[in-house]
Amino acid sequence: MSTIDYSELYYGGTWHQPASSNRIEVRSPATEEIIGSVPAGASGDIDSAVSAARLAFDDPNGWASWHPKQRAEVLERFATELESRAAETARRVTIQNGMPIWLAEQFEGGFPAVLLRYFSDLMINAADVDSRPGMLGGTALVSRHPVGVVGAIVPWNVPQAITFLKLAPALAAGCTVVLKPAEETVLDAFLMAEAALAAGLPDGVLNVVPGGRELGAYLVAHPDIDKVSFTGSTAAGRTIAETCGRMLRPVTLELGGKSAAIMLDDVDLNSSMESLFAATLLNNGQICWLNTRVLAPRTRYDEIVDAITALASSLEIGDPLNPSTKIGPLVSSRQRDRVEGYIAKGKSEGARLTTGGGRPSLASGWFVEPTVFADLDNTATIAREEIFGPVLSVIPFDDEAQALSIANDSEYGLGGSVWSADVERASALASKVRSGTVGVNHYSNDPVAPFGGIKNSGMGRELGPEGLHAFQHLHTVYLPPAN
Repeated sequence: MSTIDYSELYYGGTWHQPASSNRIEVRSPATEEIIGSVPAGASGDIDSAVSAARLAFDDPNGWASWHPKQRAEVLERFATELESRAAETARRVTIQNGMPIWLAEQFEGGFPAVLLRYFSDLMINAADVDSRPGMLGGTALVSRHPVGVVGAIVPWNVPQAITFLKLAPALAAGCTVVLKPAEETVLDAFLMAEAALAAGLPDGVLNVVPGGRELGAYLVAHPDIDKVSFTGSTAAGRTIAETCGRMLRPVTLELGGKSAAIMLDDVDLNSSMESLFAATLLNNGQICWLNTRVLAPRTRYDEIVDAITALASSLEIGDPLNPSTKIGPLVSSRQRDRVEGYIAKGKSEGARLTTGGGRPSLASGWFVEPTVFADLDNTATIAREEIFGPVLSVIPFDDEAQALSIANDSEYGLGGSVWSADVERASALASKVRSGTVGVNHYSNDPVAPFGGIKNSGMGRELGPEGLHAFQHLHTVYLPPAN
């Protein structure tokens, strides 16, 4: 297979020679071969990109001053250009991070355009000014304005969908953006930049500079950044929050998770398996909101363990470009080592391995079998820490009160789900789960509703009107009482 190589970086509305000769090489997690390369961004590239974004934002006749309908017209062209590249976007993501191609077509190929149109519509339909009669006799005029230049940092696991959780509302609001994609998934980001250029986004509105943690830290601390939006690990999020706190800079953090799927005693297992797979093992276990703790009532514990074991062991493992593959490789050998370390920890702490735990018999690739542990409680390391791989822990409970207590006994609070034949019963329990989001008999992020976490899962929200408001600041004008 020929490699995909770029020699320039995209910022200021065109392609530029990079500030250094360093390069990022991308390896296929399925074949372990080099599949492409791009220039590695340096601090000088960030300076240039931020300068371009600042110039575009501060232009009195520029992007921020446009009517939402004008911005929507450009973003519609952007959506159309992305759709024309959807198949190639999905393919590039799959060959970079191992996401099964059928999932990449949905998440990476389709979702970005949906988000661009959704947030454009929100802006068009938003009231220009909220006029509030004052308690002191006057009137308060409250309006929303774009926050400014945004530094957006995205991870490798769902790179394009997560990119547009940030780009779509930021651009619709009138902000300009400097995007730092992860080193593992840069080829899709450069294809997205090509779509932006073809769509005619004004110079400096979107800028893309890839690199590692040091480059991300430089972007976060840059004096001309007005807002930071980050998705990634809790450890990195803490560091970013500290920097933004010192600088009094607004920040949105979508971090790790260790969510629980509560299976109630009336759950219909036969009808739940497909949705349960999507809530627990999707994308090879590499999604932050996955419900990797499965809580099962003791009265049906063995039955539920057997059902989940059968589900995990039945999943086809292999080439992520094969449409029938359900479990592809992990993103890197380092990530596989991390997951295998947790599997070893689960065994050493006495949990019972019911399926998986090893590597499939494949010629190459960083694969780990879907793995299920039983006969453990919520104190086990694999039940406490985020693994980010296809590893589930099935934990017993006696009644709903104990299930809720176990679900809430976590440093994280991002996702979760409740499974029952009685939707009203499940919904009542879901409302008590201490988590930013909870699903009933499924789990999926709907664009209309806020997504994000509490506790160690972060702060702030993406999606919904709240996701748009995160890229705006409030402005109040006090009018005097009428004579």
